[in-house]
Amino acid sequence: MLTKEKVIQSLNSLPSKFSAEDVIDKIILLNKIEIARQQYKEGKILTTTQVKQRLKKWLK
Repeated sequence: MLTKEKVIQSLNSLPSKFSAEDVIDKIILLNKIEIARQQYKEGKILTTTQVKQRLKKWLK
């Protein structure tokens, strides 16, 4: 889950003029990173070999 501090820190890195889309993109990216970190902690990740095996099935 995102924290207010992380969002504020990210917003502070934006230039003085920015669009609403820039803010939304930044927050979406932060959220995706947080989800990935949580998945990593829970062991919900795939090895490179596992990914390659899945891709072989999809790309047939």
